[in-house]
Amino acid sequence: MGNEDVIISPDTRRTNRLPPNQVRTMKWPVLDAGGPPARMDLANWQFNVFGLVKNPFAWTWSEFQSLPRVKVKADFHCVTRWSRLDNLWEGVSTREILGRVVVNPESHFVLVHAYDSGWTTNMPLEEFQSEDALFADTHDGQPLTTEHGGPLRLIIPQLYAWKSAKWVRSVEFLPEDKAGYWEDGGYHMRGDPWKEERFR
Repeated sequence: MGNEDVIISPDTRRTNRLPPNQVRTMKWPVLDAGGPPARMDLANWQFNVFGLVKNPFAWTWSEFQSLPRVKVKADFHCVTRWSRLDNLWEGVSTREILGRVVVNPESHFVLVHAYDSGWTTNMPLEEFQSEDALFADTHDGQPLTTEHGGPLRLIIPQLYAWKSAKWVRSVEFLPEDKAGYWEDGGYHMRGDPWKEERFR
């Protein structure tokens, strides 16, 4: 996979790549609600897609690894006001998953479930199916570490980073928006960093 095969997130093409009141960092801070799940056993790992889809589906780790892969160059903006530019993610595009389960027309929102108990995050279907959105298992050429969401995390580059769920377990398609963990705590339902949609 050469450079010509890398999907470039639209935000990396902006003249000013830092959203309002963000500061660039060269580090990659670790933030989460309560730490990684106790056990992440790939032998028992499963990724499920359900809800308003014509054919709910489940993949094992080896099955998921066999899906067509993409690389995405994107910036990463945390709601706590730091931004990390020029990340290279690799994994399976959300569009690849959408093509395999066939979403019903009544579905307009997505709720992503994580392996850390009870943790979810929500987003409009249009954001989930962006060209630069993917389920990543690699970051800057290295396997994604547990602290950063490995073995698999969702990456939604055009929203604040809490929407890029760590330790992804399943994706649910819904007719109406449903608040996730941080959204229930007062975070914005959409989370566009360019509009500073940090809190409700």
